[in-house]
Amino acid sequence: MKFYYLAPLVIFVLLGCKNENFTDNDHYAYLGGEIINPNNNFIVLSKSKQLIDTIKLDGNNRFTYKVSPLQTGLYAFKHGGETQMVLLEPKDSVLLRLNTIEFDESLVYTGKGSRKNNYLINEFLTNEKEEKKILKYCQLSANEYEKQLDSIKNYKLEQLRKFKNRHKPSKLFNKIAKANIEYNYYFSKEIYPFVHYGKNKSNILESLPKDFYAYRKHINYNDSFLKDYFVYNTFLRWSFNNIALQQHYKHAKNGNFKSSDACYNLDRLKLVDSLISSTTTKEDWLHYYTIAYLNKTSNTNDNNAILDFYTGKSTNTARKAMVSSYASALSKLKKGAIFPEVELTDSNNSDTAVASIINSATVISFWSQSYYEHFKESQYKINELRLKYPEIKFVSINIDDNGLDAALTALKQNNFSYNNQYQLKHAEASKKVLAIYPMTKAFIIDKNQRIINGKANIFARHFEEELLALINN
Repeated sequence: MKFYYLAPLVIFVLLGCKNENFTDNDHYAYLGGEIINPNNNFIVLSKSKQLIDTIKLDGNNRFTYKVSPLQTGLYAFKHGGETQMVLLEPKDSVLLRLNTIEFDESLVYTGKGSRKNNYLINEFLTNEKEEKKILKYCQLSANEYEKQLDSIKNYKLEQLRKFKNRHKPSKLFNKIAKANIEYNYYFSKEIYPFVHYGKNKSNILESLPKDFYAYRKHINYNDSFLKDYFVYNTFLRWSFNNIALQQHYKHAKNGNFKSSDACYNLDRLKLVDSLISSTTTKEDWLHYYTIAYLNKTSNTNDNNAILDFYTGKSTNTARKAMVSSYASALSKLKKGAIFPEVELTDSNNSDTAVASIINSATVISFWSQSYYEHFKESQYKINELRLKYPEIKFVSINIDDNGLDAALTALKQNNFSYNNQYQLKHAEASKKVLAIYPMTKAFIIDKNQRIINGKANIFARHFEEELLALINN
């Protein structure tokens, strides 16, 4: 990169570092940087799920922005469906640089406030790499597993101690960094019964050391500071799953467990209701688990118990209407039903009815630039499946409502073919009809346009077995 390209950003950092004229009332920070291979021409900045601003990139794909008044803490910045966090404190002048092809891996910070943010992004990447290792460790005995986790935790705490001694970061950073280590440790413990081999989860839970979950006594399930932090929410999700499982076995008939059981899901909703005091946070979790259940279950006879509990506890009228609409749509997408008629736009900008493209055994999957990693991974997976199963037609549908050009640009930038690529012509209405949630959802459809599986997942372990059955039939 030529040096003079960076000149405006260097000036920005230097100006931000000057503090001799600042007063205690100057609660602001600067955020700027450069996006390589941008997916669009803006960045969205938010805090606690509240939009701060949409920041335009200039002609060199750079931006500068003054956050004022500053609410000290973690901010989220989003670009092209990818999101990361940045910690901003008064008088920070933080520059970021990333390449969208490797969004997280390429992200680096410079300027005043960069050290703490580089520490946090490196910790994030380390946690991602360790995840596969942790899943393997889950097959160890509980005592051996705990030893491995303790070793990882102690190493991280020592690295944090060295960082603190060297750079003297703020109390806020120390709180976040320590919470990151602790809640990753707790999360790793919560997943153990689910990942450890064996269907009888009751036996696994009974075999755990008595103090295996001793830390729960000190957990704040209503931490207002960490409520928007990824690691904390990941822990909460698995802690709710695990504690509900323990509650479930107090009245379950056998030790075998299915996460789609209505009884277990009702136990989980009741647990969230009892542990979470914040109305907004409680609503988020109740809504999340209700939708997750509806999407997973194949036995719709028990839906009413789940829906009744959710609507009885929720105070969000719009969300209740959305859940009711989602459940209604799913009821029309059962096995044997004709795939709904929706209008599509093809890569040549010509309108077409979905029925006209389902003339053989077909798999329909969906993508959005709001879920950019899924978009790329799903395209790679579909290409792989096309080679293995030429008898099946694989159709990929973009669900965004920001125009066909944006979808085609995303495909072109990643060298994906336009073959059998479509976009929903009426995105919002069609997404409701097809109940497109989660984004991994796919349809398996026979040559007569009848739904074989309306809740398929191209990444699922048994997905290819379903494809073979489709071919054989």
